[in-house]
Amino acid sequence: QVQLVESGGGLVQAGGSLRLSCAASGRTFSSYVMGWFRQPAGKKRNFIAAISRSGGLTYYADSVKGRFTISRDNAKNTVFLQMNKLNAEDTAIYYCGATPRAWDRLVFTTTVYDYWGQGTQVTVSS
Repeated sequence: QVQLVESGGGLVQAGGSLRLSCAASGRTFSSYVMGWFRQPAGKKRNFIAAISRSGGLTYYADSVKGRFTISRDNAKNTVFLQMNKLNAEDTAIYYCGATPRAWDRLVFTTTVYDYWGQGTQVTVSS
């Protein structure tokens, strides 16, 4: 069982930056592939970034590639999402997820994540 708590969301002007954190409970954090997702109002939740158990592999959706960076600190049971050059289209509730699944194409989707945080709102003003 893993419990996830996101933080770091807020209101930012277009072109600005935010850093999201997701703190995980439990002693097996390093056993999970971690992902970040977002859900704009009235739309479905979409994958944006994933990181392997060791942190050596990362993958991004095209919409955030080059602007967002996912990282993790297994000693602190935390995964991060550094978001730069934000624009209005990045406005959404951001969620982190955890899956025990091995690194494969399915971890770039929402379907294989077993654990989710409660989400944190990011609003970008234009």
